[in-house]
Amino acid sequence: MNWISICNVNEVAEEEPKAIEIEDKKIGVFVIEENYFAVENICPHAYALLTEGFIEGFTVECPLHEAIFNLETGALESGPGCRDLCTYPVRVENEEIQIQL
Repeated sequence: MNWISICNVNEVAEEEPKAIEIEDKKIGVFVIEENYFAVENICPHAYALLTEGFIEGFTVECPLHEAIFNLETGALESGPGCRDLCTYPVRVENEEIQIQL
């Protein structure tokens, strides 16, 4: 699989994740304690952008129905999320965040 550059590291902050769309996939890019994560950005329970959710530690809470997801694994930790999130491998090369789809 090829790595795809999606943004620069200075475009993502702990309190301001980045929403991107690539190959018809909506992906949220998060940074927590200098670790970058890419997960599907749409809550599986109901259409809500997780990049607009509430970040606490390594989790994000859906802004609509309080489903909580682990950003490291995509695992649904509580609430009506219905299933885990899809996650994408992430790396940083020359200040560029890259993912594999």
